[in-house]
Amino acid sequence: MRADVGDRLHIHSRAVGIVDREGEVIEVHGDQGEPPYLVRFDDGTETLIFPGPDCTVEQHHQG
Repeated sequence: MRADVGDRLHIHSRAVGIVDREGEVIEVHGDQGEPPYLVRFDDGTETLIFPGPDCTVEQHHQG
């Protein structure tokens, strides 16, 4: 997985009744866009994330 600052991280729920989480990558701590990522979720919380197979990255497009 590769992400840049400004990309959106989507964590898909693995259980019925639990909502997906989405947030913005605000820091990349790995080399060449690799994890871990500091993510600010839509509820305002910030967490250092090592994404698993339930995560996808939406690339931020400038312009």
